[in-house]
Amino acid sequence: MIPDDRKYTKSHEWIKVEGDEALVGITDYAQSALGDITYVELPDLGQAVDTGEESGVIESVKAASDIYAPVSGEISDTNLHLEEEPEIINRDPYDDGWIFKMKDFDEEEVEALLVAPDYIALLEQEE
Repeated sequence: MIPDDRKYTKSHEWIKVEGDEALVGITDYAQSALGDITYVELPDLGQAVDTGEESGVIESVKAASDIYAPVSGEISDTNLHLEEEPEIINRDPYDDGWIFKMKDFDEEEVEALLVAPDYIALLEQEE
């Protein structure tokens, strides 16, 4: 199930705007492709990131994968629960498994991202 209350990137991150902050995580497709997640390297608080810039790393039993900023902005919070329980992303990638929050993000960049039906179409092309 792909939630329709957020936007998606072609590199399988999602962003959900909540007021003046935005939650960022990876999609169910991404966590499934990675397999059992064993470690998450979180970005630094206050770090300014540009669209597509590496802003963390997820390691699994299969591989390591960069997490990319879906839009430009500033890292305002990180999900510290992932340091002790990185597998939360496997269980709940769209809610409890969020990775970081952003503030001062570019709303036009958010609007330019994929809506759920377009992301689903992208996944169907990759199969």
